[in-house]
Amino acid sequence: MMKRLLAKSIDSVTAAAFLVGASSLVSRLLGVVRDRILASSFGAGDTLDIYYAAFRIPDLIFNLLVLGALSAGFIPAFTNLIAASAKGSGEPKKDDSDNDYSAAWKLTNNILNLLGATMLALMVFGIIFAPWIMKFVTPGFSGEKLASTVALTRIMFLSPLLLGLSSVLGGVLQSMKRFLVYSLSPIFYNLGIIFGAYFLVPRWGVWGLAWGVVLGSLLHAVVQIPTMRHLGWRYQFIFDWRDKGVRLILRMMTARTLALAINQINLVVVTIMASMLASGSLTIFNLANNLQSFAVGIFGISFAIAVFPALSTTAFDKEKLVKRLASTTRQILFFIIPSTVVILLLKAEIVRVILGSGRFDWEATVLTMNSLPFFAISFFAQALIPLFTRVFYARHDSKTPFYIGLASAVVNIGLSWWLGRTWGVVGLALAFSLSSILNFILLFVALKIELGALREKEIIIWTLKFSLAALVAGMAMQFSKNFLGTVVDMSRFWGVLLKAGGAGTVGLLVYGVICHYFGSPEMARLKQYIKDRFPRSSANTEGQGEARGI
Repeated sequence: MMKRLLAKSIDSVTAAAFLVGASSLVSRLLGVVRDRILASSFGAGDTLDIYYAAFRIPDLIFNLLVLGALSAGFIPAFTNLIAASAKGSGEPKKDDSDNDYSAAWKLTNNILNLLGATMLALMVFGIIFAPWIMKFVTPGFSGEKLASTVALTRIMFLSPLLLGLSSVLGGVLQSMKRFLVYSLSPIFYNLGIIFGAYFLVPRWGVWGLAWGVVLGSLLHAVVQIPTMRHLGWRYQFIFDWRDKGVRLILRMMTARTLALAINQINLVVVTIMASMLASGSLTIFNLANNLQSFAVGIFGISFAIAVFPALSTTAFDKEKLVKRLASTTRQILFFIIPSTVVILLLKAEIVRVILGSGRFDWEATVLTMNSLPFFAISFFAQALIPLFTRVFYARHDSKTPFYIGLASAVVNIGLSWWLGRTWGVVGLALAFSLSSILNFILLFVALKIELGALREKEIIIWTLKFSLAALVAGMAMQFSKNFLGTVVDMSRFWGVLLKAGGAGTVGLLVYGVICHYFGSPEMARLKQYIKDRFPRSSANTEGQGEARGI
């Protein structure tokens, strides 16, 4: 039963997005637990600055080589091979393990081996040259602080190797619409880090954090292997860089890798700038960024991941592509607009509940709280960029997002330098948001030029309706917030949690009612999805979800 559930294909974009989003919610809640443990144990100071700085170069390598290849090249190439196998053998069989996907598995094993060898070589290089690399990345660190950063970086270089191999498996599962298992990986990743923070740190200190990251990376891969084997994959040592599929992926990933390099340069610039600010600035930026990316990850990235296979199959049918793009854009905005209001109105309560304990003092709380609104102003842009970018990738165009990313990066670097020196860590958050909005605008204009009408009128009308509903919901939220503040003990954790949870719930209920009144298809789809997944009576609702294709 469990094996069949984990291996089940999910063909509906909405169902896939909700599944990935729900798993992302669990993963990010675990991330909140992780951040709370880190903040309360170490506070905003040198230790967490070292930890976050040590992440930077291993994370850069992973993003450049792995995400570039997967998002721009591997998934479209693998999907094409699967489709070709189905056409060549007639109607595909119900159980994927019975289909002849030998060409697809050959490509998978080839990429696993080539990527593994590349990541291993880079890991050795990084371990050897870590002192010089980190001295450049953290010019504000010196002495013991720099030495500790170098040591942690060397341990964390194991992470991109493991995550790289795991991400290839995840690319296969996405292509074959096995979103449940794919979405479990980040949950296990965070569980590994929490294990390190909770059990290894008391024994090994900050080194326990680094080994927790390595453990999480290993779990990220292991959880996907049983389903891969169920689908018919068996490991083989194939090492052929001249393979036609590999060369196609390399061509498609080049510009995507450069685009990711730009984003990573932005993060390196933030690290450089933050290392020269007051102790704890890098920690504040990362914790605030983790909080603000909560909604973006659940809604923006989840829908982009779920819709990517569908975008790839309709990439050159403009009418179907634009219809899919407009529908998914509205779905993302339906969720992200009220999320923005929640962050703006409940920023103090959110930071206090999640981070305000132990050694995370009031000054750090205020700095994090003040950074959140500057991130929040670009929620809509951050949530839609992954979707718009994937439209270009589906059409085998990775150059356009690269040039747009380059322009946005130049703006971000300039703004970070100027605003960071003027406003500190809050200025870095504002620079990030302004460059994200610019990135989105340029992507939209480029798609408009390429595809023509994007159903802008429809999107704008519903955006205004969602915004009006969110505005009224925000008023109800503020009223509830003020009322609850007078009846709960705000000096206690549970009092702050009750205030935030109560006000947020009232606001979201009001938002849902108004969207229902407006006749929002997104609200109707959400209600139907909930009704089908949690039926009142199994006798008259069993199987309705599948029948409706939700």
